[in-house]
Amino acid sequence: MIGTGIFTSLGYQVAYLTNTYSIILLWFIGGILAMFGAFCYSELGNYYKETGGDYIYLSRGFHPFFGYLSSWISLIVGFSAPVALAALAMSKYLQIFGLELGKEFAIGIIIFTALSQSFSLRVSSDFQNGFTLLKVVFVLGIIGLGLYYAPQVQNGLTFDNGWVKEVQMPEFASSLVFVSFAYTGWNSASYIVGEIKNPTKNLPKSLILGTLFVTLVYVLINYVFLKHAPIASLVNQEDVASIAAEKFLGLNGAKWVSFFIAAQLIATISGYLWIGSRVSFATAKENKLWSFMNKTKNGIPYLALWVHALISIIIILTGEFEEIFIYASFLLQILATLAVATVFTIPSNKRYIFKGKYFWIFPVVFLAFGVYICYFTFIAHPKESLIGLSTILIGLILYLFDSKHKIKP
Repeated sequence: MIGTGIFTSLGYQVAYLTNTYSIILLWFIGGILAMFGAFCYSELGNYYKETGGDYIYLSRGFHPFFGYLSSWISLIVGFSAPVALAALAMSKYLQIFGLELGKEFAIGIIIFTALSQSFSLRVSSDFQNGFTLLKVVFVLGIIGLGLYYAPQVQNGLTFDNGWVKEVQMPEFASSLVFVSFAYTGWNSASYIVGEIKNPTKNLPKSLILGTLFVTLVYVLINYVFLKHAPIASLVNQEDVASIAAEKFLGLNGAKWVSFFIAAQLIATISGYLWIGSRVSFATAKENKLWSFMNKTKNGIPYLALWVHALISIIIILTGEFEEIFIYASFLLQILATLAVATVFTIPSNKRYIFKGKYFWIFPVVFLAFGVYICYFTFIAHPKESLIGLSTILIGLILYLFDSKHKIKP
């Protein structure tokens, strides 16, 4: 979960919102929505008990078309676009060393990470776990140092009643799309439920505790950024962490921060390639156009892995960071909203974890905010949103073709 979004989103938010209460509220709402979604996915994962995540839930709960659409969006956007964004963010953060790395570096990082996952589950698992540990230690270190040091004379903290006006602005709603992207990944454990031991216990534990931890981290780290950097220095900047770090750690300290952000983004790239390849592999078992990815070696869906890597490279070559960010966020919000809605198809007597009669509050709140975010994102960013909707249309056309050439079980 902790990746590109948290280290880049603030710069786009403060272009319209300057009150600290407003900004913190954005991240708190994002955490609550992710938590409600985690409750729903805990039930879905334990009910279906199949690896594949949204593809399984939407295919089984609604209609095969929705499952197909989820895999199409996941292939192009859900997992490939975040890989592209993380790789581009790495090159941006390393600029503090005077390196103009550009898109070639981002492409090289994707190829390197894909190679690390191509040999064995043990190697790819150790790679992922090692970089994830680095990520967590680093982020907690930044928060600790940021809270310890006194704020700069000029900083971005503003505590007044201006937040009341800001939360009513369309920009507040559209800013939530950046937040929802930053929380993307809260549902990842459900995608590999078939590889989880004792999923009834460990799946909700992973989803809920992970989301709680990340929500706390996101709120605190944004407070630290605002505590040490003036708003004007952050507006429309992607490397907000290094800008803030330079204020309280100096240039050399900021270089270390930028280096570790770049290093931990490898865990983000690795995580999305890992999960994405499994989702596409699950789809390849049932659909003709995807069937070429239905191959594994040493338990690794290697062709699906490299297809995701290739699409990520194409995205890097054809788009700019902010455009990719909004396009991906819009489509992922639509997909998450649809997937959470499938929880209504689970019979109440089949729920494993949340058996109370008020369980419906979780999906209803999530769905309401999902529609709210998508609507205002479309109003604020029609170009990126229309490209997103055209991606859905292409998915429909592919489904109509593929449904006539189904693979027989």
